[in-house]
Amino acid sequence: MGPRLNVFASPSAGKALKHLSAVAKVISDTGLPDSTQELVRIRASQINGCGFCLDMHTKEAIAAGEAPTRLHLVAAWREATVFTEAERAALELVEEGTRIADGAGGVPDDVWANAAKHYDEEQLTGLVMSVALINSFNRLNVMVQQPAGEYEPGMFG
Repeated sequence: MGPRLNVFASPSAGKALKHLSAVAKVISDTGLPDSTQELVRIRASQINGCGFCLDMHTKEAIAAGEAPTRLHLVAAWREATVFTEAERAALELVEEGTRIADGAGGVPDDVWANAAKHYDEEQLTGLVMSVALINSFNRLNVMVQQPAGEYEPGMFG
């Protein structure tokens, strides 16, 4: 199965993807731990059903030394004992931010306050930007039906 649209061959998509990728660099400079960034990307991608992003970010996490057990338990993080309190707060925020249309009023104050207990302003900025960015990539890949399974760690630099 091929994608509906080849975003890798499109000059316009290439320009847009370059700018989106630049946002990822800004996020990495906020001090939000790399492992938390990957957990956020994986959880949003699970919710959105983005196979391409799940393939990419689980492989990147493993290449960075993440324990496979933790990756297997991301979808069940509430019951899992392998995540820190800070990671749990981030996972709760990514769920609320990804499912924003499901709840009246957006992200609940208690979810935000819990995340703010664990992350400083710059890290919270990174967390919010990470949720927004991965949701953008998820929507792009789901709409064009980007195939999953062929990603190699470091493939996009």
